[in-house]
Amino acid sequence: KHSHAGRAEVKAAVRDGMLHIEVCDDGVGGADPGGHGLLGIGDRAAALGGRLTIDSPAGAGTRVTAALPLTAD
Repeated sequence: KHSHAGRAEVKAAVRDGMLHIEVCDDGVGGADPGGHGLLGIGDRAAALGGRLTIDSPAGAGTRVTAALPLTAD
């Protein structure tokens, strides 16, 4: 909704005991990693022992990747 994207893609794979998820779009970019929505997702990933990364240069779409452990610590 906020990205004004015409296309989005979701990929998921399991490697090395981790679930890797990647969401990409061709929107306007410029997503704020400190914004409430992305910050909340990052906090949830961290609580599970995972990590969230965001790459969203202005004018070049957005790529959000998450790596989540499949076993509890």
